Amino acid sequence: MNEKNKILIVLNIVTILLVMVVTIAGILSFDPGQSYYAMNQYGESIRIWGSGIYSHDSFFKAPIHIGTDFTVLFVVVPLALYSFTKFRKEQSVERYIQNFGYIILLLYYSACLAFGVTYNRLHLVYILLFSACLFSVNILLAFFYKKENEENRGVNSFFTKGMKVFLILSGFSLFVAWLPDIIPTLIKDSPLALIEVYTTEPTYVLDMGIISPLMFITYYLCKKEKFIGYVFLRMIFIVCLVIGIILPVQTIFQILAGIELPIPALITKVFIFIILAAFAFYFDRKLRKIKVLG
Repeated sequence: MNEKNKILIVLNIVTILLVMVVTIAGILSFDPGQSYYAMNQYGESIRIWGSGIYSHDSFFKAPIHIGTDFTVLFVVVPLALYSFTKFRKEQSVERYIQNFGYIILLLYYSACLAFGVTYNRLHLVYILLFSACLFSVNILLAFFYKKENEENRGVNSFFTKGMKVFLILSGFSLFVAWLPDIIPTLIKDSPLALIEVYTTEPTYVLDMGIISPLMFITYYLCKKEKFIGYVFLRMIFIVCLVIGIILPVQTIFQILAGIELPIPALITKVFIFIILAAFAFYFDRKLRKIKVLG
């Protein structure tokens, strides 16, 4: 085992331990009965969650965070542990790709915590988790770069019409989901409707500024039959699949907290991603059967 793999395994272990601390603390914060009202920086009376690690977050956002914590602990952590265990025994390209998908997902998760959750006692843990995921991603990208350039690795005839449509629709759907929230506020020069105690929404930045462009970049790379395009496509399918699980769980926790959700919001922000997750699962299974050439 080379030094790079040893570092990656250590980072994987650190990541899982930090994720367990963060998610358990978040789940234990579910207590809607502790809420209270306070005035925010925009002069609005906002209902604050009031319980646990999310005690200073809004009543609307806290159940979303808790639903994410629940899914990460009971879905992502078991999958990541299985992947990491296999990776220690078999450092194949497939294991690296699976590891990449789960680490990217946890990087997204940690970024939302570090930049989007109201300051709390776990802030340093959020930073450590974000850092561990970020450095893991860099190591994995270096590995894929070496495979593609030094070993002349490629993948032939893997990019189907369905996958092309998936990337295009997914790339645009991120704008369809969030722009209706943003455009009216820009016209009226007002804060976001659900900005509440926050100053920005990191999900908008990550989805529209990074993930959506990456889908179109991946489309281009896959058309050129680049190995890194295949890797990005597999990663996107893994992330989309888990997001399709996270969003309904978030909605369940909001309903349990007594929050009423409008049907149009459920369609644009939940059902679309569930459909995309189903296609992601189907396409990822097909790609696992493709032979990566080298």
